[in-house]
Amino acid sequence: MGKKEIATKEDLENVLNLLDSLNIRYWIDGGWGIDILLGKQNREHRDIDVDFDGQFTEVLLEVLNAKGYTIETDWRPARIELHHPNLGYLDIHPLIISRDGSAKQAGLNEDWYEFKREWFFHAVFEGRKIPCLSAEAQKIFHSGYTLREVDHIDLKNLAAILKE
Repeated sequence: MGKKEIATKEDLENVLNLLDSLNIRYWIDGGWGIDILLGKQNREHRDIDVDFDGQFTEVLLEVLNAKGYTIETDWRPARIELHHPNLGYLDIHPLIISRDGSAKQAGLNEDWYEFKREWFFHAVFEGRKIPCLSAEAQKIFHSGYTLREVDHIDLKNLAAILKE
């Protein structure tokens, strides 16, 4: 039997509950982050992307391991992709958060991605206030690589949010 390749709303809720229980700062980005901004699920998602306070990387990995997640791709310090047989894929991105509220994320080639303080946002989805990246940030991070069909869908939705 193959690996679970779809992250459902219920999977998202489980991940949010887990992150909230750890009391660490986090933000959902990627496809689910855009759907959270829209206030509704717009498409199927393979994974859940989470930006989080990188000082808690080891704590988060220990908890995820105890919950049954295993590391599939380890590109520390940029990202770690994990998989759970019932909950699917989780892609975590450690951030270095500055005192002024901005942050940075390591890239894969010794480069850095800068996050403005105002990009750390929240939106209401399914009656729940969820931390997520702003539409402006999501649009910026949907560039610099070959776009897939889902990325084109996400960009169309971001344009609607940004009223472009």
